[in-house]
Amino acid sequence: MSNKQAIVIGAGIVGLAMAKSLSEKGYSVTVFERNESAVGASIRNFGMVWPIGQPDGQLYDRALRSKATWKNISGEAGLWRNEVGSLHLAYTDLEWQVLNEIADAYRSTRPVALLDKEDTLRRSEAANPSGLKGALWSSDEMIVESRVAIQKLPAYLAEKYGVRFHFNKAITRIEYPAVYAGNKEIYSADLIYVCSGADFETLYPDVFAHNHFTKCKLQMMRLIMQPDGWRIGPSLCGGLSLIHYKGFEVAASLPQLKTYYEITMQPYLRWGIHVMVSQNAEGELTIGDSHEYGLVFDPFDKTFINNLIVDYMKQFAVYKDWTPVQNWHGIYPKLTNGQTEFIQSPEQGVVIVNGLGGNGMTLSFGLAEEVVAEI
Repeated sequence: MSNKQAIVIGAGIVGLAMAKSLSEKGYSVTVFERNESAVGASIRNFGMVWPIGQPDGQLYDRALRSKATWKNISGEAGLWRNEVGSLHLAYTDLEWQVLNEIADAYRSTRPVALLDKEDTLRRSEAANPSGLKGALWSSDEMIVESRVAIQKLPAYLAEKYGVRFHFNKAITRIEYPAVYAGNKEIYSADLIYVCSGADFETLYPDVFAHNHFTKCKLQMMRLIMQPDGWRIGPSLCGGLSLIHYKGFEVAASLPQLKTYYEITMQPYLRWGIHVMVSQNAEGELTIGDSHEYGLVFDPFDKTFINNLIVDYMKQFAVYKDWTPVQNWHGIYPKLTNGQTEFIQSPEQGVVIVNGLGGNGMTLSFGLAEEVVAEI
């Protein structure tokens, strides 16, 4: 066993990714999670590994490395995955123009293609044919069942790397090299990584307050298992997703599209709604989502937001059964200064890894490799 010790606080996707990379670097790793299992934003998402949303360069490369890690882990740990790709659907001339510009920008560097209406419908029976002009196809995207994967990965990391997990153990104070639960020192290590999502505010409130952090509340839903094993094929996205991801800013007409939405779809922009769908192994459909920003949120979900999501989805998708079986919200920290991650050492031997802004499933494994490589 290595004599180099590392502590990771938080067993969500960022913490698990850090535990893996630290172990591969030769550290003996101990993870502390305040709950009996991770129940935050890491399990309250689409399960999408989503390179198409990342701009060329470091972030796209990071997403591809993360995807490769997901593929390897899912094979070793027996996790379901589906390399299903994605379709961004166009129903207006302006949306179609933007998709053409994105395809032109990425055709030589990414596995993308423009599909006409007929080819789109061959890719997915779930695309609404009424008014459909075509779609942007990308083969990069992959789905995992996040709520299952996050529960199973600790056992995998424990078996393969000897990572030790302590659940139901809230770390309330750090005084390097020690971490405390209440007034009791429970462990010490050479390095301490704080990967606890919005909870890191309780450990380092001044760091949270002075580094451009806010929080994002999202609302999502899950629809019933589709009958007779029916599959939608690729994950589907409406036009609103085009103004949400930085990877689409290569389109010259994107500002024009955003202005059009501001005029015609103001409630959607007011609540940060863009609408997508993924399908899990059982055939259930996860749909969403919204983005409400602030430091404190109404704990109750807003029915009208869910209705807006469903109403918009019905413009571009047709399912066999629209019966909802679950709805929920998640909260994650978000940087307001345009940065895509927050890596800072607030004291000797302690590093905060945070602020991925809803891209944890897509970027965490690649980011963890980069952070650990700097040790």
